[in-house]
Amino acid sequence: MKYNRVLLKLSGEALAGDKKTGFDEATCISVAKQVKQLVEDGVQVAIVIGGGNFWRGRSSETIDRTKADQIGMLATVMNCIYVSEIFRYVGMQTAILTPFALGSMTELFSKDLAVNSMKQGKVVFLAGGTGHPYFSTDTATALRAIELECDIILMARAVDGVYDSDPKVNPAAKKYDTVSYQELLDKKLAILDLTATVMCMQNKVPLLVFSLNEENSIVNNGNGTITGTVVTVE
Repeated sequence: MKYNRVLLKLSGEALAGDKKTGFDEATCISVAKQVKQLVEDGVQVAIVIGGGNFWRGRSSETIDRTKADQIGMLATVMNCIYVSEIFRYVGMQTAILTPFALGSMTELFSKDLAVNSMKQGKVVFLAGGTGHPYFSTDTATALRAIELECDIILMARAVDGVYDSDPKVNPAAKKYDTVSYQELLDKKLAILDLTATVMCMQNKVPLLVFSLNEENSIVNNGNGTITGTVVTVE
């Protein structure tokens, strides 16, 4: 299947590579080159990046939750600024949009600006989450995919799909080729948080989960050659 517009969700940890923190430049360049090929193939691309390579504030009880989430939002902005520059290095045009003003570092998000930028061939980085505490980057991903009328969410992770149990713990874990959002809820398969899962299900936005570590996985899955698990809306 050929997609017109996709939202690519990248984990911050995946971009850190084996270092587990900060950035692995080779990984980021590989991602950029793959997205460049997608754009050259006519796919419009928006990107959300998690902040876990810098900050996981929910694990700390010493900091107010609102402040911890605000730090996490800024971590996603740092990630998007860096990865945007890597994309420019490989010859792409980009725009970084946030739901709050950050001087000249980013532009204020609007649907019209995001869509027009993608139509011009730019990759749009959606940084800063939803702009509010208590909402994860999963929820921001679901929200922006719905707002921007994306055909699908592409979720690049360390694991190559959705399993019935943790494959790192259970060697006999079964990988699903397809699974519905309702099954994710019923079986408590925590691929997305609860809010994001319900939003995607209600607004009929499918999800494709695949491994970032597989060669050309973004290009293949973005062009409809599925190597991971499709989460369906039915």
